[in-house]
Amino acid sequence: MSAADDPLWPRASNWLAAGDGPCDVAILGVPACRTSISSTGADATPAAIRAALGRYSTYSWAHDIDLASLHAVDAGDVVDPDGADGEARVMTRVAELVGRARLLVALGGDNSITYSVARGAFGDDVAAGGLITLDAHHDLRDGMSNGSPVRRLIEAGLAGAHVVQIGIADFSNSREYAARARDLGISVVTRDALRRRPISDAMSEALAIAGGGGGPIHVDLDVDVCDRSVVPACPAAAPGGLTADELRQVAFQAGRAPRVHSLDITEIDASADAPDQRTIRLGALLVLEAACGLAARTL
Repeated sequence: MSAADDPLWPRASNWLAAGDGPCDVAILGVPACRTSISSTGADATPAAIRAALGRYSTYSWAHDIDLASLHAVDAGDVVDPDGADGEARVMTRVAELVGRARLLVALGGDNSITYSVARGAFGDDVAAGGLITLDAHHDLRDGMSNGSPVRRLIEAGLAGAHVVQIGIADFSNSREYAARARDLGISVVTRDALRRRPISDAMSEALAIAGGGGGPIHVDLDVDVCDRSVVPACPAAAPGGLTADELRQVAFQAGRAPRVHSLDITEIDASADAPDQRTIRLGALLVLEAACGLAARTL
């Protein structure tokens, strides 16, 4: 018997089923790439992450949770999600799914999707929402790109006081954008600060701050927050970033938090990964960790 045929070793890729009805977890591909500051093949990433789920089982030993207990739906991809029209399609689709799913996981695509996914998840009351980004960058640039989603969300009504950015890196931002973050009231936890405290503590504090508006929280897992050695498929990743295990911890905490209704996994260029697919495989693990956190909400 091959490993692929072992009924006692169910694969996570078989855990997802196409559908549109009520579910625990909804997976949505948002393959945006056209407004990226650097050239990227991130549009190929949702399919690559789905395929990589076949490398994993549905069982978490650490938490004694089998994801087979959750109803997970693969909601497909949003076609042509870039630009104003594409973002409108993303918002509409996300709004439909968050009404049916306990947790929406959006697979990017570049980091521009954080704007459209969060807008769709927040609905009409953006001001009540909260945002947590795991990112080396502030994403407060002018214009419309993968470097601007946080600024655009704040301009749409999100309170800077309910935004927390974890993992902001040295020499990856400008003095001007750092000042913009301070002026907007954004809480920043730098990579340097994380050397002196567990990331789980930083995430717990972030959940409290982001929840201050009383509305849903969106979590942006920009994988370039990690050390470049573990995420070679992230064009903007630098040496000295988070470990893969730290980002996995955050994904679990996000999934476990009742106020987190949606999260995204972004900035992986599937066409640029190492031969061992270490970045794509991490992306797949982030999906599983978030789902495991959701399953743990009732434990």
